[in-house]
Amino acid sequence: MTLLPKPFVFVRHGQTPLNRDRLIGGRTEVPLTATGEQQARDAAPLLANHPWSIVAVSPQQRARRTAELLLPGASLMQVPDLRERDLGDLECRPLSEQTPYEETPPHGEAWLPFCRRVTEALNTLLAQYDTPLIVAHSGVFRVIRLLATGTPQGERVGNVVPLWILPGATPDDWKMIPLEKMNAD
Repeated sequence: MTLLPKPFVFVRHGQTPLNRDRLIGGRTEVPLTATGEQQARDAAPLLANHPWSIVAVSPQQRARRTAELLLPGASLMQVPDLRERDLGDLECRPLSEQTPYEETPPHGEAWLPFCRRVTEALNTLLAQYDTPLIVAHSGVFRVIRLLATGTPQGERVGNVVPLWILPGATPDDWKMIPLEKMNAD
């Protein structure tokens, strides 16, 4: 699995009650907290002046609401395969109980099929659009990290921290740079 070598921006949704309480969210539908809504409003100026070719969002309400607050009035394309991984029996359990990403949680979605569906969704967007903005989930970011660096391991991506995902010279030499830093340069 590889990503088409085109740049895009990824944003994880704003804080939810499950994030705040350090619980596993997965496919569980939850709204944003007041903090999550403010995170999106605060990040909106970073995204407002970019000519996004498409704003692609997970169909889950936390991602849709984040996108609505980031770019009020923008047309959003819901992409079903950008939804979060189904974590089965681990949904709403403490984050400390999360299994390694490569393992299939009890009654949940296996890692490789999850990676394939996310990769196919991303590549479809990258094939059709020059500079997509993608609003989704930490699990989707883990797949991006895997494709960009060879491992899903690493620090959890922050809520509403827009990241440029930029191709490098080789398929596993991508850069992930906070949009705020790119705007400052």
